[in-house]
Amino acid sequence: MCSSDLTRAQMKLGDVESGFASADVVVEREFRLPRAHQGYIEPHACTVRYDEDGQSLIWCSSQGHFDVRTSTAALLGMELGKIKVVPGEIGGGFGGKTTVYLEPVALILSRKAGKPVKMVMERDEVFTSTGPTSAAVVRAKVGAKSDGTITAAEGWMAYDAGAFPGSPLMPGVMTMFTPYDLENVNVVGFDVVVNRSKTAAYRAPGAPQSEFAAEMVINELAEALGMDPIDLRLKNAAKEGTQTIYGPKLKRVGLVECLEAVRDSEHYQSSIAAGQGRGVAAGFWFNIGGQSSVTLNMNTDGTGTIIEGSPDIGGSRASMQMMASEVLGIPLENLKPVVADTDTLPYSATTGGSRTTFATGMAVIESAEKVVAQVKERAASLWNVTVEQVEYADGVATNTAGEESMTLAEVCAAAEKTGGQLSGSANINARGAGPSFAVHLADTVVDPDTGKVDVIRYTAAQDAGKAIHPGYVEGQYQGGAAQGIGWALNEEYIYDENGAMENPGFLDYRVPLASDLPMIEAIVVEVPNAFHPYGVRGVGESGIIPPLAAVATAVGNAIDRKIEELPCSPPRVLALVQNGK
Repeated sequence: MCSSDLTRAQMKLGDVESGFASADVVVEREFRLPRAHQGYIEPHACTVRYDEDGQSLIWCSSQGHFDVRTSTAALLGMELGKIKVVPGEIGGGFGGKTTVYLEPVALILSRKAGKPVKMVMERDEVFTSTGPTSAAVVRAKVGAKSDGTITAAEGWMAYDAGAFPGSPLMPGVMTMFTPYDLENVNVVGFDVVVNRSKTAAYRAPGAPQSEFAAEMVINELAEALGMDPIDLRLKNAAKEGTQTIYGPKLKRVGLVECLEAVRDSEHYQSSIAAGQGRGVAAGFWFNIGGQSSVTLNMNTDGTGTIIEGSPDIGGSRASMQMMASEVLGIPLENLKPVVADTDTLPYSATTGGSRTTFATGMAVIESAEKVVAQVKERAASLWNVTVEQVEYADGVATNTAGEESMTLAEVCAAAEKTGGQLSGSANINARGAGPSFAVHLADTVVDPDTGKVDVIRYTAAQDAGKAIHPGYVEGQYQGGAAQGIGWALNEEYIYDENGAMENPGFLDYRVPLASDLPMIEAIVVEVPNAFHPYGVRGVGESGIIPPLAAVATAVGNAIDRKIEELPCSPPRVLALVQNGK
């Protein structure tokens, strides 16, 4: 397998050489991680129709149908206005459905055949032909004073991009040591092209690999210093005012609160039995905003339709209902969220980067506020008063200069007399996405005869800013933890001597089943993001980052070995138990 370095990235602060020179303890390790697939149940699929007039229609399962249109048009040299993409319900994506594979091919075939074309990947095609996340080699070096003050940190990483450049190297460099308030830090990374399928995004792309190495070294540093691993993190935790390696200073964030929540949990306070191991790790993802478009149409009976452009991959439609309901003061069941096609709304960016509840939620709030403004204007015209004399609360408009009042439904019913249907639209480019930190705690037990690892208890704490739908937020924490546990214990691409993948199916590519996992205890920490009306932070990605180091540390502690390569599969763990390597 030939390879070449194509891209180099570096970010640094301060002077690491002087930082290490002042350290009393320095820990340095190298770690290896395999390729891992997103593991979505639904394979890539689409149905397309190319009409004689050049108009095209694509039905597909995607995280971003507007970007499906853009990519397909660019690849085929077509105008955007000639392609309409209708989003289907998605059967899992996790970053793996943010690009196109079948759609341009199907459209070419439809144009040639003059008939609609349907294409569906087989499972082995999904594994061998679409993008997993990058395999990586990551080195981490951290130095500290004897009191636990970290004086310097250094990272080096090489990420597998596949056959073309473009691994998630930059986020890996950005996030590696961001959970810590460091004066001296230097991180260098390389995007490496190899003779394998092109990699793609996978939940917090690039961050799990680099932060795994950093967190493993932080845990070893705590051991060397004789400190509790949470106390070491609390002493050095990133907080409001921390200068990040990638540019901005942090606003108010919730890492300290997450660390304290795990420290004070019954899980952390409990003891573990002989032969068991415990590990803790932190994780950081910066989150993004971006473009979102929403229209809120009110019907004459006071019900409404929220038309949005963001595919729902984690329960976001319910959050849109709840935020619109809050602004309008009406029951959320009176509002129906709809994910519309590319001809119905202006552009909305792909659902990814933990952006949807934050960014599209802001567009929903703005749309609902415009409806409220119209309600006040219409009521004012009916009562022959100024808009300033109308108040609106809990779904009711009130004349402060008289005794009249009208419900939202009553104002909607009179819409024909006052100017037509009430409707509010917002087309925004959201800024101010608040970073989200997570802290996880894992207990494991290892069978010394087989090397099989069982996770027997697990706790995940994460800062949500404000949990709009607490149940779905907990589900994001648990889903991220489950995927991270799978990556830590079993998931990897295995190749034969000719470079062919040997395990392109769920029988041999082992993702965790419900029976493999304990109940993941979720702790929702809420430190509001000041840039969102309700304080929202995205929560979809940080949760996959800590499990790798938390589980690997727990396994290492259970068998009294240092883990330097993932996954902690039975053959690898058994070799460590028997041979120490």
